[in-house]
Formats: sequence, structure tokens, C-alpha cells
Amino acid sequence: MDTPAFRPGEEVKVLRSRAGKAVSPVGWTGVVSGGRYVARVHLRYSFRIEPTPGQRIALARTFGCARVVFNDALAARKAAYQADRSRIATGALAKRVITDAKKTAERAWLAEVSVDALQSSLRDLDTAYANFFASVSGKRPGRRMGLPTFKSKRDSRRAVRFSRNGFRLRDNGRLNLAKIGDVRVRWSRELPSPPSSVTVLKDPSGRYFASFVVQVEPEPLAPVGAEVGIDLGLTHYAVLSDGRVIDNPRFLRRAERRLRKAQQVLSRKVKGSRNRAKARLKVARAHARVADARRNWCHQSASRLVRDNQAVYLEDLAVSGLARTRLAKSVHDAAWGMFRRVLEEKAARCGRHVGIVSRWLPSSQTCSVCWVVDGKKPLHVRIWRCEGCGTEHDRDLNASRVILAAGQAERLNAPGGPVSPGVEIPHRARLVERGTHPKAQPVTTGSQAGIPAL
Repeated sequence: MDTPAFRPGEEVKVLRSRAGKAVSPVGWTGVVSGGRYVARVHLRYSFRIEPTPGQRIALARTFGCARVVFNDALAARKAAYQADRSRIATGALAKRVITDAKKTAERAWLAEVSVDALQSSLRDLDTAYANFFASVSGKRPGRRMGLPTFKSKRDSRRAVRFSRNGFRLRDNGRLNLAKIGDVRVRWSRELPSPPSSVTVLKDPSGRYFASFVVQVEPEPLAPVGAEVGIDLGLTHYAVLSDGRVIDNPRFLRRAERRLRKAQQVLSRKVKGSRNRAKARLKVARAHARVADARRNWCHQSASRLVRDNQAVYLEDLAVSGLARTRLAKSVHDAAWGMFRRVLEEKAARCGRHVGIVSRWLPSSQTCSVCWVVDGKKPLHVRIWRCEGCGTEHDRDLNASRVILAAGQAERLNAPGGPVSPGVEIPHRARLVERGTHPKAQPVTTGSQAGIPAL
């Protein structure tokens, strides 16, 4: 296949083969400058915002209107499909549930909020249907997605998105939202580039956040020679192949007493009363503290591993299956899935490699010295002696060394290119949002653009 020619300033989107392991938070894009390809990535920067009482009422109204538009559009599409298996175009749907609905007495209050937020709800519905059909056809990896469902007004988490037409950043640091006003933002750092959209959300604990989507340049770190394999567990969170041990912080277990007391107080309140609403907020804030501490710890630990190692290898754990066992609370508290996702995202930005080893690898049964498979061992056996070479192993340390060796071999044998010569398997990088970026640009694969596969 011929390599396409790029013009300076032309944006392209990077595709990666199905064999590639690295992922990015949103999706890689790039621009050709002087014949050299410069990759870029979209990231989210979240900040706490402090709306006034009047702005909170306006935000609640916007949340409700966006939910109603989403539900009306979903009901219209379901009705059209049941009637004659037809699909209503997005433009016609927007005219029906937004433009024409504002002229009716039942939906006249839709005119009180920004139309940009209402249109974002329709884009969310399009994305939900696209994800469902891609999952059914096998184009979307991972667990099968279901059909979009109606949103409830009793949801404790509310969110609405504004595109470039619905918000602006003031010179005084305030965030101006259409038909809401200038909202105070707790800026902890500067945005690296002008944001393309902002999502305003309210979490169950009553806090408000603004999440900006920005385009940033990758920050590759200086190459290092160290590579490490990691064996994740519950007694110790991670045992590294170089002998280091990361203790399990157990954030939920440490806060269990406070959570239990708050939930007991909540259970004694009358349903529907104001005191029950206050008690529910206390429970949500206690859970938010645990979640924030866990998320912060995952980011710090992943940053340390990415900074110190050129490649990190993990085992593909069946977290969803382990979460249905008697260890469910400890598995959820460990958040292995979040740790892996954060590690992969940081590695993709910093030019590091994260390799995932098959879950069927007998890492706890294989000797890391002579590679004899010694058979299954119960969990209480933490130290064992190899029958082949007689080496005494620590169970977790040996498993991490086996994972390191298996990951290095897999990376050497399958560097990310297609299996058959001349065959390409493109895979589109998924975007966080739709409709808020510039018009679609020419798409090419990483091999066509002359850059290495991620």
C-alpha cells in the first residue's frame, strides 16, 4: 500500500493495530509540520467549581432539561423502530424534541436553558447507539454494550456538556456558562491549551466539577534500561520483579467504621424527610473521601512506576469474576482495573510500554529459574521449593519474575505489526465526545504515517 503524502498543517488521526497494547485516554491525533509527524492527545482536566445559590438552581434546571430531551429523543427512536423499523435522523430528531417542543405548553421551559446543552444530550444518545451497534457487530472490544436506557431524575450524579458555543473562559479566571453566568473555578494549574468542551457535573456528595477537554503534546521521558514485572494481590498490593513491595493501602477498610456509623444513622431516618437527605449527603461524602484517596494513590503509584521503568508488565486479571467471590469487598477496594487503566494512559503519554500477560499463564506454578511447571498450590502456601532445580521461591516474587519474562518474550515476538506481510488491521482510536471537535480529518494508520505502533 502506498504511503499517502501529507501537507504541512494537515491533521491526521493515528490508528493502531489490534495487536497493540498501549491505549490513550481519549485518542491520538497529530499534525504534520515540516515533513515531521507530531502526535497529540486529548486529555481531561477537572477542577472544582463553586456556583452561587442562584447558579445552582440554573444548573439543576439545565440538568433536568438535558435529561428530558435525552428521554424524549430515546422514546421517539424506540417508537419509530417499533412502528416500521426506521431510524430518525439526528437533525429531524433535534427539531422535534428541541425546536418544536419549545413551542408547546408542556415543554416551553426548555427555552430557559442553553440549547447547546440540549444538543449535547442528543449527541450522547447518538454515541450510545453507535457503541451498542459497534459492540454487537464485534467492532468494539470489551464487554458487550446494551441499548441506551432512560435517565432517572433521582440519579445522584448529574452531568451536562457545553461545546465551544456554550462556554468561555474570562480573563478573571471565571467560567462563563450560557444562561448560567460566571462560575468561580478553583484553578490548581493552568490549562495547556484552549479547551474544546467542558462537562459540568454534580457528584452524589453535592460537589460541582468542571471537566475540560484539551489537546496536549506527549511528554516522552528519557529512556531507561529498567523493566519490571508486577504481580498484583491483596495481602501486598503489588510485588515487583526487582524485589520491591507495594503495600495495600486498603482505603475502604480503614474508613469502614466511619461509613458504618453514617449508614446506620441514614437507615433510621424517615424516607422522604429532610433529615434523611442530610444523612444521605454525609454517607456520600464519606464514600467520596475514600474514592478520592484511592484515585490519588493510583495516579501517584502509576507515575512512579512509569518514571522509573521503560516497560511494565502486568497480568490480565479477571477482576469482574473475582468481584463475585467472597473477596468481593477487598477486590473492589484494591481497584486493579483503575490502576491498570491509569498506568496504560500515563505510559502512552510518556513513551513507555505496558505489556499485559495472559491470565492463563501459570505464573504461580512456574519456576523462574528452570521454568519447570510445579503444579497448583493452595493460597496459604507462600514459599515453595522447585522440584526441578531445588530453588526456594517466594510465591509472589517468583510470579512477578515469570510475568516479566513472559511479557518480554511476547513483546519481542509480536512488536505490534500485522501477522501477515502486506496486511493491515486498522483500529480507530475512540474519542471521549462527539460533535465538539473540528470537522473530520483524513485518517491513516500509524504505519502509513511513518511512526511506530503504540
